[in-house]
Amino acid sequence: MQADTRGFTLIEVLVALTILALTLAAGIRAAGALTNNAQRLVEVSAAQWCADNQLVALKLANQFPSIGDGDFGCEQLGRSYRGKLAIRATPNPRFRRVDAIVLDESEQTILVLSTILGG
Repeated sequence: MQADTRGFTLIEVLVALTILALTLAAGIRAAGALTNNAQRLVEVSAAQWCADNQLVALKLANQFPSIGDGDFGCEQLGRSYRGKLAIRATPNPRFRRVDAIVLDESEQTILVLSTILGG
């Protein structure tokens, strides 16, 4: 008598489950990375708006900025950002380099945006 053997062996089922588990783990990790990247993009975009606003305000003031450092605050997308303006001399005394540095809550730099202002 020959037994009718249909179905999978235990080894085949375990191999299939292992492959499925590895695939799902990789998918979850990729989804987490996409979420982190999207959050980082929002944060950097809002920080760039803050820095842009500070640099444009300096340009619109039509005053030659003096060398030194200053602080600024900004709110974008319901979140408060803190930043620093660093105004430095250039080789040409009629120009100044201005760096707008936007920081997060832990004082880590999110973004540095630079421009040259003439006087």
